Amino acid sequence: MTEVKDTAAHFVAAFNSHDERALLALHADNIKFEAPGGFKGHTAQEATGYAKNWLTAYPNGKMIVRNEIVSAPWVVQEVVMEGTNSGPFESPTGTVQPTHKKINSKGIQVLKIENGKITETRIYFDMLETMTQLGLVPTPATV
Repeated sequence: MTEVKDTAAHFVAAFNSHDERALLALHADNIKFEAPGGFKGHTAQEATGYAKNWLTAYPNGKMIVRNEIVSAPWVVQEVVMEGTNSGPFESPTGTVQPTHKKINSKGIQVLKIENGKITETRIYFDMLETMTQLGLVPTPATV
């Protein structure tokens, strides 16, 4: 159980320090990776690329773990992604140019960790809420 918890903590630390090499080393070569927008990755490079896309779009981006449940080999983390969108973001519909707006996006990540490597990742977050925070979706009119 300690190895699983430690590996998850190393992932968050690597993400927060924007350490692409450490992220790549933590992802299993044949990872199963899913995220909103229909993203599916099957290699360590694809999973790391997903994280890199966020870190490019949010150079000051940080992931804060609010709650964590560990039941080896699984880790479930309630996270908050904070940062200012000052870089381009590659989305399923194309490149989103920087909005220079801050986000505070809540989500869940489910990690399966085996032998010190992340073998499965599922990420869930409210993409509409994140896009609204970025000013990409008009806010509803109030009466």
